[in-house]
Amino acid sequence: MMKNPPVVLLLTLQLVGSWAFPCLSQELRCDFVCDCTDCADERECGYARRTFECDFEDEGICGWTDQSINAAVYSWERRQRGDTLPDSGPSSDFTIGTATGSFMGVTAVKTSSLSSAVLTSPVMKDSSPTCRIRLRYFLWDSGHTGLGSSPLWASILHHDSSEAVVWRPEAISVRGWREATIYLGRIPATFQIRLHSQRSMGTRGDVAVDQLEFLDCALPLPLPGEECPAGMMKCKSESCVNLRQVCDGSDDCGDGSDEEHCAGFRRCDFEEGLCDWNLDSLSTLTWVRKNQEQISITDPLKGPGRDHSNNSITGHFLYVTVPDGGLTADWAAFQSPQLEPTNSSHPCKMVMYTHQFGPRSGGLTVLVADRNIYPVWERAGAIGDVWVKAEVEIVTDAVFQIVIMAAIRDFAYGGIAVDSIVLSPECRVTFVNQTWAKFPDPPKDPCTEPDKMCDFHVDCKDEGDEAKCGDFSYDDGSTGWTDTSIGSQQWVLYKNFTSKEEYLYVAKAPGQQLTDAQTRTPILGPTGPACTMKFDYALTGNPSHIGELSVRVIDSQLGPLPRLWEFSGKTGTQEESWQHVDLSIGQRRNRIQLVFEARAKKLCPCAKIRVRNVHFVDCHADYFPFAPTALSCNFESDLCGWYQDNSDNYDWTMLHGMDHTIGVGRSLAVDMWSPPLRGVFGRLMSFPQSPGLTDYCLSFFYKLYGPDTGVLNVKLLDKGGSETLLWTRSGAHGNTWHEAHCPVPHQLTNFQLMFEAVRSGFDGRLAIDDVTFVGRPCSVPRICSFEGQQCGYSSSGKINWLHRSGRTATNTGPKIDHTLETDRGFYMMVNTGANILPVGQTGVLTSAVRQGIAKTECIHFWYHMGGENPGSLKLYMKPVKGERVEIFSDSLNQGDVWRRGSGNVSSTLVDWQFEFEAVGAGGKNTHIAVDDIFLSSHPCEDQGSPCSLERGMCSWSNTQNIEVDKLDWELTSPEAETHYSTPGEDHTMGTERGHFLFFPSTSRTAANQNAQLLSSHLPSTRGTCLKFWAYLPYSSNSELRVWRLAQNQLHQLLVVREVGPWRRFDVNITSFEEYQIVFEGIKGTSGFIALDDILYTVGVNCAKEITDVDKLPKPDNAGGIAASVIVVLLLIGTLIALLIYFLRTREECSTSSARPSSPYSAGAGFTNETYEPGPTQDRVIIPLQRNHPMAAGFNNVSRTARFCSSAVLIIIIIIIIIIIIIWTVWVCTALIPEARRPRMDPAVLIFLLYVMIAHELVCGWMQSRKQRAKPRSPPDAPLVRST
Repeated sequence: MMKNPPVVLLLTLQLVGSWAFPCLSQELRCDFVCDCTDCADERECGYARRTFECDFEDEGICGWTDQSINAAVYSWERRQRGDTLPDSGPSSDFTIGTATGSFMGVTAVKTSSLSSAVLTSPVMKDSSPTCRIRLRYFLWDSGHTGLGSSPLWASILHHDSSEAVVWRPEAISVRGWREATIYLGRIPATFQIRLHSQRSMGTRGDVAVDQLEFLDCALPLPLPGEECPAGMMKCKSESCVNLRQVCDGSDDCGDGSDEEHCAGFRRCDFEEGLCDWNLDSLSTLTWVRKNQEQISITDPLKGPGRDHSNNSITGHFLYVTVPDGGLTADWAAFQSPQLEPTNSSHPCKMVMYTHQFGPRSGGLTVLVADRNIYPVWERAGAIGDVWVKAEVEIVTDAVFQIVIMAAIRDFAYGGIAVDSIVLSPECRVTFVNQTWAKFPDPPKDPCTEPDKMCDFHVDCKDEGDEAKCGDFSYDDGSTGWTDTSIGSQQWVLYKNFTSKEEYLYVAKAPGQQLTDAQTRTPILGPTGPACTMKFDYALTGNPSHIGELSVRVIDSQLGPLPRLWEFSGKTGTQEESWQHVDLSIGQRRNRIQLVFEARAKKLCPCAKIRVRNVHFVDCHADYFPFAPTALSCNFESDLCGWYQDNSDNYDWTMLHGMDHTIGVGRSLAVDMWSPPLRGVFGRLMSFPQSPGLTDYCLSFFYKLYGPDTGVLNVKLLDKGGSETLLWTRSGAHGNTWHEAHCPVPHQLTNFQLMFEAVRSGFDGRLAIDDVTFVGRPCSVPRICSFEGQQCGYSSSGKINWLHRSGRTATNTGPKIDHTLETDRGFYMMVNTGANILPVGQTGVLTSAVRQGIAKTECIHFWYHMGGENPGSLKLYMKPVKGERVEIFSDSLNQGDVWRRGSGNVSSTLVDWQFEFEAVGAGGKNTHIAVDDIFLSSHPCEDQGSPCSLERGMCSWSNTQNIEVDKLDWELTSPEAETHYSTPGEDHTMGTERGHFLFFPSTSRTAANQNAQLLSSHLPSTRGTCLKFWAYLPYSSNSELRVWRLAQNQLHQLLVVREVGPWRRFDVNITSFEEYQIVFEGIKGTSGFIALDDILYTVGVNCAKEITDVDKLPKPDNAGGIAASVIVVLLLIGTLIALLIYFLRTREECSTSSARPSSPYSAGAGFTNETYEPGPTQDRVIIPLQRNHPMAAGFNNVSRTARFCSSAVLIIIIIIIIIIIIIWTVWVCTALIPEARRPRMDPAVLIFLLYVMIAHELVCGWMQSRKQRAKPRSPPDAPLVRST
């Protein structure tokens, strides 16, 4: 009796469901046919309903389960890549292509013996002979421990618990997703698919699978009451199959009825023996009859894994491989009995199934031995883990034998198997004695080494090494293309010896699989960067859609690569509707094969797919075309001396309409937001450069734009292929071009340079333009993060500055850098402990020389001072000639944090250098470090001044700490924006050219991810006002939060949602400790957040009340102090001059008073007669003004000594009052908060007032001198003035 209620309930629901919904019965479940209208019967069957796909995005993972024997040691798990680019495993899933996508990967394993992880599908049943799974798999040996021989393979678990291997990819380490096909074939009963991984040492995720697609797995559907079309046979199940599938050794109907009525056919599945086939061979290498159990059931690389007839490990087949004792002969043959002659109307037809797997498979050939021995069918090389149907028709007027010969190579694994041979009734056995045919002469030995065959360089005198490599320029070049089709369509070579016309075309084929027709070249290359394949193609006929044609590269190490070129549709109706293609193959470091793949929608005389005139141009590996501008390039027409690296994951693309050169031209870019993009790296390589004795400079303009951008690197590759990082940038840098200068050290051997895009993010753009490469050292770069190199900085003094990272730091030094905020990032550091740097001793970090300019610039940098009494850090601007000028200083231990420093640089056209000077102070285990030096082209902005974002981000910065946020705020303008939705105008300027910060919500990153924008460190405050403008569309579901960050704790100040257009916010901030302001954007599913015109008034709250008088930041009043001192000195000098003048004047005044008075002196003063007008007078007569002090001058004024002394004393008193006013106003101004302080220092205003007063005094004195020099007028002579 059942005592488990949930089990009882589940069984009850299942029975009720089966009764209520017959389509959900177990007989109809998971048979690759949708019996329910909603395909519910195919749910959780290893795939998802109608699509028959599984992308592992749902938690149910389509019913797959981990059945590892020791799951605690090694197992499969559903996972995502994580928030950052991982050190192991895929950089993203394959389906979605971002960090949010899921895949199945293995756990880490660390065992001395092999451990196995097994992922098992639900139970399926009744797969068709054409059933296959297309999947993406990932194999990477990130830990460099070795993948082992069998890191991944697939098997079929039959209902009787027997297991057959069906797929074994090569164990080659590649950091990227690869495509493969698992051919399941016909399985009449229930079965499960198992994915295995076997390793002893390995890191997490290095073996992974994703995007499983079950293709053509359903048996033919019944057509009750309908007749089969012409050329087809009706099965017992009332389905229809092609007549070519009848009696071909394969159950195509699904009920075996197409193989029942086959009288006269000679069938041999080798289950009971060899039938009439003879395994005797003239070679020491022989075929053997085996089954997989006899070969191996523990080593998945041995044998074909299963037979064809039963699709099991117990079924038998003929097999040949390298013997245990080693390879003494490279070919083996077996033959049929002697057969009667045939004719064209009744040819002998042979069907067989072949399995050519692994590098040991050199090829398979069917020969006819009558009077001679000659080939009638062949298939070269390895085809894969699949049994492939082959048909051969033989017409001969003599008794003959069929000879099947295999070529075996001496490699690690693989072999060739043959099974299910069927001879048609026309292949009649005869017992007439026939002498052996003359054995053909063996092929000539190659004229050169195998690796030099088809390497696009003639090594043989007769050019035989290049004659059959697929290039139609050679007489036999077209014969180098070999058909490797396994489906119902194949490639055939048409060659007319009379007209010399030749082309490849698609025709019908006997293969079972519903796959593309495929033809391959021999193994070619390696190739150089200029390699191009030229060809003509035609898809012609009456139908509106003829089919598809594509070109693919198969790399000898990486396997099949994504399609290089493709065309779909038709080129025209007429047969001569040819089109031409120049297809860049580019540099391929490994040997490759080129493949034409095609699939005609319908094969008939009315529709054709053809290819002709295939030529390979400039393909030798050592050929590099001439580039007139070498590596200097603006990318307006081509790549100049650069080329795409084809061993990476994706290419750089030419971007139109966004460049630095002319604004609307071209640049090179990688769009991380592009949905088809997969993998980690995209590399742009330079042509090899010759060695030199001088250093070089690579300068260029770049963009890193977007909330989740990735990394841009510049690397140097030496002749041996070793990589050296020269320059790197990551994170958001704004939607604007930045100039970079990358020093390249001199090299003793040939070298190459590389631009490398690293897809660590999925929502951004990397771009480069205007590249220049010159043979001289770089000047001071505007930005230096010390990642990869020291940017030309050198050390001097008592102790050297060290180029360190958190990983290389010992007991002193920052544990993380500022650039990456990880222990992998680099910075420059000096140990200031007393035992290393004694008190008063210095260590100096000096930049390279930079050319002086007239305008003032600002240097920004981040510094870290750790330990008690770490010493002082000073920054100087050192002219090439002259004394250095201090522009920054700090001497406090301010905790384990990076702080921002800045200072203005005014060089006045004199070349100069930076000097960072560390001065020891006797501390213990102390240090000083600097990082992220940035030289801005604008003067520094004062703390608390408004940030309009028109000149950059001011003192605001994104954090790169992945534990804090995952995304970045970005700087852009509506005019420059072409990808994201943004406000139509900024707030500052109210135009589309204005800039602002924004944070978008897109599907490329997960919802609820955040981005934090941090201010510089601010002092404690009783009240500081933060003012900013924000824009959140009403349709956006993003969120803006404002925080105060103090002592690593966040304190919420404001939450903003659905603001609409630009709106101002004022936030009062109170903090009893040092703090930072944090703007945090929380990502939604749509919309954006924008910020502009950010201002904080330190020590003044939003009511404009002064709150921190004692803690107000001390302004830089150097100019005001200087002006005040100058004014005071000038006033003191004037005071002294007036005193001297006073003493001299008093003496003159005394002398003057003793002289006789003028006749008019008694009446001195102004008269009351002002005007004397007449009725017709046109003048105004002004009476003489006698003894006016200002008109006559001081020396000509008759006055008493008392009046003279009083005037001078009054001026002296006024000057003393001005001095007192200057100092009083200056002192009071120093107490006014900076935010409310007048723009111009009061001392400057008073100085201007003084200049005006002095000007009037000088003018008066000059006027008096002129008056004294003039002759006196008669006493009563009037002055005449024109009206």
